[in-house]
Amino acid sequence: MTMRLEVLTKNLHMSNIGSYNERIKDFDWSIAEKELDYQPGQVINIGWYCSDRICRMGKADKQALIWEGSTGAEKRYTYDDIRRLSDSIGQYLRDLGIQPEDRVCLFMDKVPELYIGFLGILKIGAIAQPLFSAFGDESLLVRLENAQTKVIITQKKHAPKVRKILAQLPWLKYMIIVDQEPGKPLQEREVAMNMEELPAAETFQIYPTKAESPSVLHYTSGTTGQPKGVKHVHYSLISQYLTAKWVLDLRDDDIYWCTADPGWVTGTSYGIIGAFSNGVTQCVLDSGFSAESWYRFIGKHRITMWYSAPTAIRSLMKAGDEIVKKFDLSSLRHLASVGEPLNSEAVIWSEKVFGKPFLDTYWQTETGSIMISNYPGMKIKPGSMGKPFPGITATVIDPEKYEPFAEPGKIGLIAIRPGWPSMMRMYWNNEETYNNKFRNGWYLPGDRSSIDSEGYFWFVGRDDDVINTGGHLVSPFEVESALLEHPAVAESAVVSKPDFVNMEVVKAYVTLKPGFIPGKDLDLDIMNFVRKKLSPLAMPQEIEFIDALPKTRSGKIMRRILHAREWGEEIGDTSTLEND
Repeated sequence: MTMRLEVLTKNLHMSNIGSYNERIKDFDWSIAEKELDYQPGQVINIGWYCSDRICRMGKADKQALIWEGSTGAEKRYTYDDIRRLSDSIGQYLRDLGIQPEDRVCLFMDKVPELYIGFLGILKIGAIAQPLFSAFGDESLLVRLENAQTKVIITQKKHAPKVRKILAQLPWLKYMIIVDQEPGKPLQEREVAMNMEELPAAETFQIYPTKAESPSVLHYTSGTTGQPKGVKHVHYSLISQYLTAKWVLDLRDDDIYWCTADPGWVTGTSYGIIGAFSNGVTQCVLDSGFSAESWYRFIGKHRITMWYSAPTAIRSLMKAGDEIVKKFDLSSLRHLASVGEPLNSEAVIWSEKVFGKPFLDTYWQTETGSIMISNYPGMKIKPGSMGKPFPGITATVIDPEKYEPFAEPGKIGLIAIRPGWPSMMRMYWNNEETYNNKFRNGWYLPGDRSSIDSEGYFWFVGRDDDVINTGGHLVSPFEVESALLEHPAVAESAVVSKPDFVNMEVVKAYVTLKPGFIPGKDLDLDIMNFVRKKLSPLAMPQEIEFIDALPKTRSGKIMRRILHAREWGEEIGDTSTLEND
């Protein structure tokens, strides 16, 4: 243990953040503003800062993006390529009539057009709306409908989902297909765009967005109601740039791999903005997970900084220690984790097999950037979330009084003082829900934690019923609504159940309509029904058919009783239970 602490002390002086205790003294976000040559009131456009600015720094010929597909095909782009192609995409969208603040959806796998198109959208002042490509048509519909999206950029493999709902989207002007075969006929409202063959936009002008100009619209699930559109602004760059530099410790010579899909906030904040604004070389692997392919990818590209998720880490643990020895992973310098709690076993395991621990980072779609984290050089307590990022005031408050606890160790709600640059500015068309996220001068992420005597945060769980499966938030309400559309389902209740790899997965309790008999075939049919409507992530991993759901006397389904049953917890007060 003494040796380990000595090693961490040496690393302390080598990291970008330096001494954590020194950084939190007199911290100000102007540190990032000065490094980015930005002054309040000036134009600040994320697309420009992630491409043009890097070129002006003399790095035009530096590798920006190394992409590898599932077949092993590889594409490489310099920062000048990124600048030129994002300009061309921006001009293409302008020529289609896209105006500042119009919503442009990116609905693609992790292909280069997704990363470069994101910057092109921002360069014209439009709002990028990335959506996970595994979403089914219904999940897609509710998000496009809520945002009143003008354009969707997608691939031919995903186009059928859009066509299925097109009649319900009168404001969707164009579906742009990036890989359409030449000469193949297009359908209503469809256009083909080959990024590599777009004409150069020699006189392209960046739209002069300011700090509060909207930039990205990400959708996140809630306990009840439809998914919420989280609006971010261009000033979020300040947080994303500096947290990427200090927490992920990005350096000029790094080869960086963020495994997150840009359909989710990690994939944009740190898979695009944080990486490119720091001018590093980023690698993207667009294929399914396997321990062998991931280790091969790290070894082949000599990855130095790896930002991944606990689900993936636990899957690697499951694959065993021996497979690690088949690959040269000596290039790895720094590892970090995001999306869900990183259990202590995973931290200890990674230190054993990689020679360094994965450092847990805590944040969410609404915060836009890392809020609480472990830092390079800081003493690591396996299982802990770490400490607040400099400039972030975070604590744990009493859920009844909404005031911080006077002594450490008590479990309460995580609370963050508003005002950091990447904080969401609104829920799209949902002011009431947005306002409910703030209490007594604090922003409440909806998570429970404790703080120990040294100021380290320890995650306990969600304060609502949202299911975090593999780092992806799934709304029980959304799944229940989809289940009720199946002809056999009378009623449903959706809860989480424990899972070693994903921490928790979706389980559905279902009552059937008369004439339907429980069985394996019906079980699979219902699962696939939900998968097609929503996504593979939302599909129940288990369905339990029961005669009646537990309800209050007023008829409200008591999810907490079913949740307690799955997790082996005390059921608690059942005095309001029907027929109790």
